[in-house]
Amino acid sequence: MIDMGTNSTRLLVADVEDGRVHEVERRSTVTRLGRGVDTSGQLASEAIEEVCATVASYISLHEELGAERVTAIATSAVRDASNSAVFLAELRERFALDARILDGAEESRLTYLGACAERPPRDQTLVVDIGGGSTELVIGDGSAVDFYASLQAGTVRHTERYISRDPPEASELEDLAADVRGLIGDSLEGSAIARASAAVGVAGTPTSLAAIEQELNPYDPERVHGYTLSLPSIQRMCSQLASVPLAERLRVTGLHAGRAPTIVAGVVILIGVMRAFGLTEIEVSEHDILWGAAIETAAPS
Repeated sequence: MIDMGTNSTRLLVADVEDGRVHEVERRSTVTRLGRGVDTSGQLASEAIEEVCATVASYISLHEELGAERVTAIATSAVRDASNSAVFLAELRERFALDARILDGAEESRLTYLGACAERPPRDQTLVVDIGGGSTELVIGDGSAVDFYASLQAGTVRHTERYISRDPPEASELEDLAADVRGLIGDSLEGSAIARASAAVGVAGTPTSLAAIEQELNPYDPERVHGYTLSLPSIQRMCSQLASVPLAERLRVTGLHAGRAPTIVAGVVILIGVMRAFGLTEIEVSEHDILWGAAIETAAPS
């Protein structure tokens, strides 16, 4: 599985049996494919080259590991870009790779499938996936999805829209938070089922916060997966990260250097989601859209 997201390009090589994913290899590289898409409407040529270089290394790795089936997916940045066809053609020409652009509904469904595949069924579980260009909110009951929304709010998109100072000014963060509140409010309007009694957070923002709070160096996915973050601790880390310039954020233990420029926007989005649903804590999961896509790919036709 290769996932070409707005902020990072990721690889999962796994054995899948009876809907259970047994990870063989997992990689993540911050490639910022979505840089500038919010303003220009196009994927930058240097971003395409960076993603292609990463994909080339991933293909070499999965060939070495003997992967039998290869699936590639692309999300927010690619579906928003006017030159997405050029990017997909480049992948076909260079690597004979047919990537699929997921719409918001598909992205939400696969994210929920991955996050909840190996968790005990729980009523009204909200899965939150804060990507670089969009945020997926999915509420389900056990394995069934009852509600989803794909918000045009992401770590890269909202950093570019609202944060120009280093460190961010309070007014910039207030405007960012207000926009997120409005987007969430619009998505929930008229939806009586959009309630949650528990929440799972996937992708770089919650996993980074779990690593920061535990001061993990190096990053340890086993200690991150299943970790619970409280809203007060998330708010405290938001204040700490937003109060220092990028040069200091780069030295924060547990925070990957590639995520330091956009982490503040991600945390503001996460706080906005938790407040909107009245949540006081959120469970962090390493199982995300990659896991969901792997399960779907391995399922009998």
